[in-house]
Amino acid sequence: MFRIGSEEALLEAFRPKDRKQVTVPREMKFPLIAQHYHAWAHPAGGRVFLVFAVKGGVPTGIAFDVDGGIAAVPKMCDWCHCGRLGNQVGLLSARLNAKKTVGVHVCTDLGCKQKLEDAANRGGSSPLPGIERLVARMGRFAEEALGIDLSGAGR
Repeated sequence: MFRIGSEEALLEAFRPKDRKQVTVPREMKFPLIAQHYHAWAHPAGGRVFLVFAVKGGVPTGIAFDVDGGIAAVPKMCDWCHCGRLGNQVGLLSARLNAKKTVGVHVCTDLGCKQKLEDAANRGGSSPLPGIERLVARMGRFAEEALGIDLSGAGR
């Protein structure tokens, strides 16, 4: 669980080069308290935003561009491992630098947590181990693909 006290603190969770892209919804209330992560879509579409915190780390934000994908082709989310049809799983990409972007095939609404909770409830088990693995995968993507220091140093 993590807490973000203000819109300014939320923007500071993102890399400096991504902060201008972040659109904070008017209905977002602060302090923002998130159980595992918080995600929202740009109102015009085409972008989604993710803020998460790994154990021992600070809230970390990623601004993604959304590739809608092909509706008839089933795909599996790389983070929650749920299979979905077409544009429910797509390539989300983030800028590595001015010339390169990196991407990951995940649920385009970043609703992985809800999918894991639903599956656990149907199976009569706890969703927490799956959600912890999900947040760890988010952290690995941020560290390995984007070079983000999850401790918050250098932001």
